[in-house]
Amino acid sequence: MIEVKIPAGVTVAVEGNTVTANGPNGSIAREFKGTTLELKLEGDTLSVKGKGAAIEHTVRAHLTNMFKGVTEGFTRKMRIRYSHFPINLEVKGREIVVKNFLGERKPRKTKVHGNAKVEVKGQEVIISSPDKEAVGQTVANIRKLTKIKGRDCRIFQDGIYPIEG
Repeated sequence: MIEVKIPAGVTVAVEGNTVTANGPNGSIAREFKGTTLELKLEGDTLSVKGKGAAIEHTVRAHLTNMFKGVTEGFTRKMRIRYSHFPINLEVKGREIVVKNFLGERKPRKTKVHGNAKVEVKGQEVIISSPDKEAVGQTVANIRKLTKIKGRDCRIFQDGIYPIEG
């Protein structure tokens, strides 16, 4: 059995295999599926008992990421780079649109994952959320969207690349 200490300012609710954390930076709910877990909330500690140490430590890592997210939040920065055609990036609701990538006429589109917020400030793109997985998946979606295929990557270095976080 592993015990996870709940930081000050975070409230936690447990219903079956679903844990909900609320803090000053937002709220995250996560369901731990496919595992036989016992989650017990006792004061400022959350006890995790599973079918092995690997599962218990994995759940502990997810819980600490949730607690860090609702208190501090997660942020990643990306930079728009181009040498041939200027890239235009727009955020329309829950969709990211990249226009004029390598001179293409048809815009490329991808989704913003979860509750992540995307801001474009000049050549910088800032992705932030209390959910670490939403930030990481949104960064991966943008990176995959601007991947260059069929051209020499040493010459065509245009794209949107992670720089910080």
